[in-house]
Amino acid sequence: MMSTKIKAESIYRIYKVRNVEGDNSHITNHNGHEGLLALDNVNLEIKQGEFVALVGPSGCGKSTFLDILGGLATPNSGDIYIDGKPVKGPGLDRGIVFQGYALFPWRTIQHNIEFGLEIKGIPKNERKDIALKYLKLVGLEGFENRYPYELSGGMKQRVAIARALAFDPEILLMDEPFGALDAQTREVLQIELLRIWEETHKTIVFVTHSIDEAIFLADRVVIMTARPGKIKSDIRIDLPRPRLEGDLKSSPEFARYRHELWELLRDEVDKAEEQASENIRGAAAHQEEKPAAAWQPQKQSAV
Repeated sequence: MMSTKIKAESIYRIYKVRNVEGDNSHITNHNGHEGLLALDNVNLEIKQGEFVALVGPSGCGKSTFLDILGGLATPNSGDIYIDGKPVKGPGLDRGIVFQGYALFPWRTIQHNIEFGLEIKGIPKNERKDIALKYLKLVGLEGFENRYPYELSGGMKQRVAIARALAFDPEILLMDEPFGALDAQTREVLQIELLRIWEETHKTIVFVTHSIDEAIFLADRVVIMTARPGKIKSDIRIDLPRPRLEGDLKSSPEFARYRHELWELLRDEVDKAEEQASENIRGAAAHQEEKPAAAWQPQKQSAV
């Protein structure tokens, strides 16, 4: 039986922001502080080697939760544990892949991948061997001396994945890593990621807006509510692995999961859109109430 790798207990995250009329998420929270409630009592357990996808409408707190898990942000209350130890900040046990690649433009592809290895104090020759190994793993063998500006978006994302894997983290956190890519490249990299996961069996937490992507990749799909973000459902995806061959997305089983997840997500998307509309109306009304500033001529300097 797989052991628990990640455990989130009663995670609350409140942002101090300027109050906007019409936004019902600005509340007095459970500690008596006023602010925007982004995450509301989130509890989640992830097993060693699981691939878990987080899906929810925009603004529901998916990326906030990932930031807390990565140690890049702290909750207002609650704790996240990895192997039973509380997360106190960033660590080399977690690799993070963002949507925006975050590569160093002045470094070659090889030296970008070596970055985490340098932090770990790995000797130079060993760093090179590891970097070349992971370049080959992501299908970029021969590109080690290129610079990021010489690569396509899909190739840059492969480098970001290789860099996150190279220092051998136990957990891979991925925040919409394929969101900015064209449809064809996105599908290629989904298959590439599954192939890498089949080889490494890292624990992966993957944020996405795409139901199809979540079903295709994950062991479990966690549906989050509109803000404030809570876990609405946790659906196990019992599709056979490996999922690298055949047209799985056209199967009746895949369609059944797509329908089930969309039914769970539909109301949350509607709520998120209504929240956004209320915020826009409230901001517009607030702006209209402001008196127009009186125009005054500018003083001219003597010449």
